[in-house]
Amino acid sequence: MKIICVGRNYSDHINELNNEKPQNPVLFMKPDTALMNTEMPFPIPEFSDNVQYEAEIVVKINKTGKHIQPEFAHKYYDKIALGIDFTARDTQQYLKEKGLPWEKAKAFDNSAVVSDFFPKENYDLQNLSFTLQCNQQVVQSGNTKDMLWKTDELIAYISTYFTLKTGDMIFTGTPAGVGKINSGDKLEGFLEDKKVFDIKAL
Repeated sequence: MKIICVGRNYSDHINELNNEKPQNPVLFMKPDTALMNTEMPFPIPEFSDNVQYEAEIVVKINKTGKHIQPEFAHKYYDKIALGIDFTARDTQQYLKEKGLPWEKAKAFDNSAVVSDFFPKENYDLQNLSFTLQCNQQVVQSGNTKDMLWKTDELIAYISTYFTLKTGDMIFTGTPAGVGKINSGDKLEGFLEDKKVFDIKAL
């Protein structure tokens, strides 16, 4: 199982980090050791002074595919979840300035939160709202209609580089509102109006 993440897929998030709008989806990966047990607290890594939350829709691949065409991409997943791509922003900034890979900032242990998965037919994936609360205050509010590349386009694009296999997860990008998590903070994630995870930081 691999975790493939998409960066810079919402214009407002690109703007808040002063990044350049990409010509193609920005891809990076997390190992399976990044997957966090949501029944446990999130341990803020000691190597970073600025770990930030990034809430996003996650899809789970249900069969092997390579060079998938966009019109057939919907057949390769049937479940969605809400996730958090935890990012050591200070580490990432240093790595970007040096022209180095992001793995230390993005792929550390417990850096991928994923809620339970739900049948995709329960939602309108072209107009799906999601929110993240920190200490009962809404910090991120997004909708899939604002994605630069929709889920099916992402699956087609990703599969030109990597064979997708059953169980693989794709993090589809985060909207604006990313912010620092501090010890004791409580994060709650919502798909539409349904709370799907509740975690605390240590």
